Amino acid sequence: MADTVYTLNTGAQIPALGLGTWQSDPGQVKAAVSHAIQKGYRHIDCAYVYDNEDEVGQGIKDGLEKSGIKREDLFVTTKLWCTYHSRVEENLDKSLKSLGLEYVRERSGNNSNALQFYFLPGLAGGRREDSSINAVLTGILLKGNNEKFPKLPDGSRDLDESWSHLQTWRELEKLPTTGKVRAIGVSNYSVKYLEQLLSVASVTPAANQIENHPYLPQQEIVDFCKSKGILVEAYSPLGSTGSPLFQEQGVQEVAAKHKVTAGAVLLSYHSTASSPLHVSDIATANGSCSCPGPSCLGQVSNAFKDRGK
Repeated sequence: MADTVYTLNTGAQIPALGLGTWQSDPGQVKAAVSHAIQKGYRHIDCAYVYDNEDEVGQGIKDGLEKSGIKREDLFVTTKLWCTYHSRVEENLDKSLKSLGLEYVRERSGNNSNALQFYFLPGLAGGRREDSSINAVLTGILLKGNNEKFPKLPDGSRDLDESWSHLQTWRELEKLPTTGKVRAIGVSNYSVKYLEQLLSVASVTPAANQIENHPYLPQQEIVDFCKSKGILVEAYSPLGSTGSPLFQEQGVQEVAAKHKVTAGAVLLSYHSTASSPLHVSDIATANGSCSCPGPSCLGQVSNAFKDRGK
């Protein structure tokens, strides 16, 4: 599966299997990222707010050196944080510096150190609606009391209610021309907010990264993205923290039938649904399910339907 790729609406290809770095333990991130690259991962997913991009960058450097692959063979994604919605390029530069991917334009006009993907995050889960869009997708004022989570004296979030995610997207649209990033996308966007964005966008998001697995198929947004040529990326494909899907009877039954691990079944479930996915546990991601693609997707889906999931 590590060799499988999908084509974005930009024409670029994105590896199907990626290593997610959210909730990675401090001091272990470098080793995990390096190991993943050496084991064949070519897609690393990170974010400024994860507070570990320095270690991710060290892992990328170590992994490239030990695996012998070139930087341009590695697909790296990071995400804008909401305190920087009005200062998009500044936040991008911070991530690039931490990741060791500082902007260097080569004479050919191409930048092999460029970031492949930069995301505008929405509300976590991408499925809940909020009465105020400003509580979901606005830039948060940076008052100096906290760079990432500024609060007012009463403890409430310090929101700039005059700023819209549509303004932020217009700022993201400028980034590909800088050579620092090759594609832009969104994450956790519901149909409602994606429709708002598309109504003003001059660049269609290349992808929408959402939590997606048999517990949370999110079919409405998946179908909408496909209709607009937007690739759906699945994070937490193993069921989020603790990989609870491993213990599901339906997954265990399919795994036993095909003599593979539960992790292999779940990764195959996503690959047959044509969605790139990010896993945070390297050990569980090794291997692939030998059952035919549509069969695997159907078997897992039917098992959850039968159990009322």
